Amino acid sequence: MKRVKMNFRAVATALLAGTLLTGCASGVDQIAGVQPPAPLSASAVSAFAVHAVAPADRGMVSAADPRAAAAGVQMLRAGGNATDAAIAVLLALNVVEPQSSGIGGGGFLVLEDEGRLTTYDGRETAPRAANGDWFMQDGEPMAFADARTGGHAVGVPGNVAMMALAHKAHGDLPWSDLFQPATALARDGFLMTDRLHKALSGSSSVAAQSAQAQAVYYSADGTPLPAGTMIRNPAFAAFLAQLAQDGPDAFYNGANAAAISDAVRLAERNPAPLTLADLSEYEAVERPPVCGTYRLYRICGMGPPSSGATTVLATLKQLEAFDLAALGPHNPAAWHLIAGSMQLAFADRDAYVGDPAFVEVATAGLVDPAYLASRGALLLPDAALASIAPGQPPGTRFIAPQGLHAAEAGTSHLVVADGDGAVASLTTTVESAFGSGLFVNGYFLNNELTDFSFVPAFNGVSVANAVAAGKRPRSSMAPTIVYGPDGAFRLAIGAAGGPTIIAQTAKTIIAVVDWSLPLDEAIALPVLFAPGSAVLLEAETPLARMSPVLEAMGHDVRPIPSIFKANGVERVGDILRGAADPRSEGAALAE
Repeated sequence: MKRVKMNFRAVATALLAGTLLTGCASGVDQIAGVQPPAPLSASAVSAFAVHAVAPADRGMVSAADPRAAAAGVQMLRAGGNATDAAIAVLLALNVVEPQSSGIGGGGFLVLEDEGRLTTYDGRETAPRAANGDWFMQDGEPMAFADARTGGHAVGVPGNVAMMALAHKAHGDLPWSDLFQPATALARDGFLMTDRLHKALSGSSSVAAQSAQAQAVYYSADGTPLPAGTMIRNPAFAAFLAQLAQDGPDAFYNGANAAAISDAVRLAERNPAPLTLADLSEYEAVERPPVCGTYRLYRICGMGPPSSGATTVLATLKQLEAFDLAALGPHNPAAWHLIAGSMQLAFADRDAYVGDPAFVEVATAGLVDPAYLASRGALLLPDAALASIAPGQPPGTRFIAPQGLHAAEAGTSHLVVADGDGAVASLTTTVESAFGSGLFVNGYFLNNELTDFSFVPAFNGVSVANAVAAGKRPRSSMAPTIVYGPDGAFRLAIGAAGGPTIIAQTAKTIIAVVDWSLPLDEAIALPVLFAPGSAVLLEAETPLARMSPVLEAMGHDVRPIPSIFKANGVERVGDILRGAADPRSEGAALAE
């Protein structure tokens, strides 16, 4: 493959000027049926266009890669709506950010369209053969490093079914049009970024498992291709074209389904039965949103099997008795309270949240205002919690054991707001970087089943998130839409980074609502993550320098690297503002 010497910032600038989508200078013109975007002035963007502003009657897209964001903008300019653009962004992310997301994985979509809010569940499911001992070996839980690669960790992918379900109900453009930007990127090529190169280097034992993946991303000597190399994925381009023409049936039946089944069943590492019936019977699910209030704002997100909405809402609501606005973002006392509230919220999450088709989840109880006020009353203004334990939300009968879970990683979030007021907040994942490492038709298959508890029960009591046939593993993905005191759309936000997604999302909402920060500054704030007894602070930040004060309050403080990646769009008056995490290669682009 030819290495193209081009600075990625120059790529972003050219892209924003409407002159570059793929590796070809006329890439935009090569996408049939989509008009080239009108040029944007260079002064409208900076660096990777981490923020953008537009009148509210125009659209806005925020994504983890500028080329994926551009795919969404093209759909909006072609007459598409937020749903159309979100699908195009997800597909393009699969090409340029294969380590994090794609059609080999699953996702959740929170959608506001024509005054109606709904959510779509495209979470992966365990195959028929799965049971509670799926990750047990000789009576002991497998090590995560052993479990994540190969066939045993692969769930039936849900993104294609989710996209099709949402498009059928809300899409304006033809299904086939949504695939054109991603197909062009895969066929004509894209420049490998530093982030993708580092992921390929750090996860070679996973990403280079298959000869097909090696041919796309690695040199003949087995080293990852350098950043700046033109990457082409013709197998994926061909399959996207087929999927565009034949619809989701081309994914869940026929040759692609057989290829998935064979890859999992015949995997060199951890082969496992995943049948054609497992694939053909998969269904995405439309679910009611889970909503609650914080101050004068209404916060809505994805319910179980996601723990996103319930845990974000709990973290926020438990803080209402405290004047965070007066404390401000530079006061350790504010972060102390956020840490304690997060610890309580995660304790309930671990005990009660699972797939509602298998576990009786008291969702209403988990976000009940009176219950959360009682939990918030446990917080002290100047001392850490003496103990962290689940509460007893209304509707729960017993406290389930926590389970044994591995860390989550490979995820991406995107937000689209169109000029007609529709908003899509979508989080998509293949779980760990490059998922299971299995590679089919140019895309990686997930390792999502490692989101289940590796141990099905403790002392004879079942874990809520134990493995079962057809079950969806609990997730931390938290696509969120926030409404202002006037009831109008105020903010859409979400993030990547395993369970830190909840922390990033809650922090951003607090920063906007309590500290009156613009969205880009709210996302850029350092991250505090407290899922248990330890309080993890983003290293080498002003927040990390508060460690001595937090330790004096009784917290066990530890550093965490800056691995965060949030994306969002906010509306302020008649203006839409898009923002992408400055820690990432993300971009916000206006229609």
